[in-house]
Amino acid sequence: FRGLHRSLLGPEQLHEHRPVPRTQADGKTFEQLRQECLQRGKLFEDPDFPAVDDSLFYSQRVPVNFEWKRPGEICKDPKFITGGATRTDICQGQLGDCWLLAAIASLTLHEDTLRRVVPHDQGFDRSYAGIFHFQFWQHNKWLDVVVDDRLPCVRSNLVFVHSADQTEFWSALLEKAYAKLNGSYESLKGGSTMEAMEDFTGGVGEMYEMKNPPSNLFLILKKAVERGSMLGCSIDITNSAESEAQTTTGLVKGHAYSITGVQEVNYRGSKVQLIRVRNPWGQVEWNGPWSDNSREWNAIDSSEKTRLLHNSLDDGEFWMEFGDFKANYDKIEICNLTADSLSDEVRKKWEVNLFEGNWIRGSTAGGCRNYIDTFWTNPQFKLCLDHPDDGDKLCSVIVALMQKNRRRLRKEGLDLETIGFAIYDAPDDQDHQGKDFFRYNGSKARSRSYVNMREVSERFRMPPGNYLLVPTTFQPHHEADFLIRIFSENKAGAMYVHANTLQCYQPHCKKKSVTFTVKYRQLWLPELHCKKYVFLKRVQVDNTGMLEFEEFKVFWDKLKKWIMLFLSYDTDRSGRMSSYELRSALNAAGMQLNNKLLQLLGLRFADENFDIDFDDYLTCIVRLENMFRVFQALDSQKQGVISLNMMQVKLHFFFFYY
Repeated sequence: FRGLHRSLLGPEQLHEHRPVPRTQADGKTFEQLRQECLQRGKLFEDPDFPAVDDSLFYSQRVPVNFEWKRPGEICKDPKFITGGATRTDICQGQLGDCWLLAAIASLTLHEDTLRRVVPHDQGFDRSYAGIFHFQFWQHNKWLDVVVDDRLPCVRSNLVFVHSADQTEFWSALLEKAYAKLNGSYESLKGGSTMEAMEDFTGGVGEMYEMKNPPSNLFLILKKAVERGSMLGCSIDITNSAESEAQTTTGLVKGHAYSITGVQEVNYRGSKVQLIRVRNPWGQVEWNGPWSDNSREWNAIDSSEKTRLLHNSLDDGEFWMEFGDFKANYDKIEICNLTADSLSDEVRKKWEVNLFEGNWIRGSTAGGCRNYIDTFWTNPQFKLCLDHPDDGDKLCSVIVALMQKNRRRLRKEGLDLETIGFAIYDAPDDQDHQGKDFFRYNGSKARSRSYVNMREVSERFRMPPGNYLLVPTTFQPHHEADFLIRIFSENKAGAMYVHANTLQCYQPHCKKKSVTFTVKYRQLWLPELHCKKYVFLKRVQVDNTGMLEFEEFKVFWDKLKKWIMLFLSYDTDRSGRMSSYELRSALNAAGMQLNNKLLQLLGLRFADENFDIDFDDYLTCIVRLENMFRVFQALDSQKQGVISLNMMQVKLHFFFFYY
């Protein structure tokens, strides 16, 4: 049935420090593959990312006649890294992935981080076998990505990323590995520098708009550089015609830059704040004050000038006075290797809670607060902030919401969803909150806006207490998988509401029964349908498919109750109810289901308009009733609450009664 290609594993809390998983389809490691190639005397050819057109483009035919060549076929004496990996090793080719190259340039400034992403246990020496590997952070896991060294060329020239040194290939191979991770080279067109920075570090991102920057922004940037954060910046465009258009001052709009340095210099008796920026093109620079050959450099100490300038080549890197920088750039992206605030004087050790979830149309894809009828159906997370920051009355919290695998899904016509989140004061109960709660309670905090970026993150300072976090897409019915990271200075409790259990209240429970005020109206049930419900009700008891009279009376009372429930949600008397209301209907019937099972029910029973007709509704509720009867023995304490794991639910519900 619809949609069950998705993972059926329930949402689970994640853990840090796992071994690096293997990404090859055959499960072999880089070293195993290299040794096999050396023993056979053959160079590695990657079956998972072959040298074919589909690895280049998915939406168009290859525009020119590409040749795939190994470095030894491009130059006589290829090197993996020459004289250390530096930011001048990255020159953009014919692919619109400046955002990635800006992140790679920042990566070269951090030796330890670089060595993890670009392992140095490889090269073109005696251990060369045409195979290389790189490591990337993906959704709280480090992945080891293996590639062969066949690179796309035209007339023996690299088409995409290349080094200024024509014999050096680490940057071109890194780009290929990242293209493999995301499905193709074309998948790398357009993006946010923050995305690649996080994939290189596993860090947490923050963004600053130059329209309303904090007063201490220069100090924030200076601390970011000192703490090893990775920084990028860009100039917004107002229309597509401005993309990569060059200004009279030498800056490029709609283009990603790296920030590689922040300094103060003495200039004519006063301090001047300077910021160093790099264009990944390796050329085209700022030509205003403090540019490479500007007269301002003549007024500072020669040793200071030598230290900051090194040389005045047209290498794409330049200095700007900080005021000019703020006047020309619109956005700064910072990827912190820890969650430390760059405004604080001391570093903190942060606690982190991580969860995975998904928005599934018809059940948990409720959209933002503008869509109140479905907003409440989104996944909900409860956050317990019991301990304020040390020496403070408030709790520091960073919430980072990331949508997963969207770049890889581009070939299927999907792209980044517009996402955001809201935080509410949470009631004392553990239940998934319904429509009325959000109708009458405003949010206490939220993301600044809904944006179509891979991750949205915000920093908050909140009083101790219990909070409800609701991540959403902007519009309802839009599907995506997501990861939530919640950082706090002190240990905080967090849970996925209804993530792990499934409950049904039995007749001997002390819980009060629900009273219905909807007037009963007869619904015609075809004879075959009646037989089906009786069969479903009886088949698990003695396999006869028949009900005794006393059993029938009990079943008939329940059937009338279920019919009245359906009528209460079938407001237009069309014989259908919204699949988003299924949670409420089942709750009223005494059945509490977690998000994963609700998603499966929606995929199984809802139509293309996210409606469930009366027949499917009754089939669903009778099957659930039977399921709990079968596993009633698990309620050994007779407390009226039964918990089933997801495997029991799937086996009984979907395979016994398909």
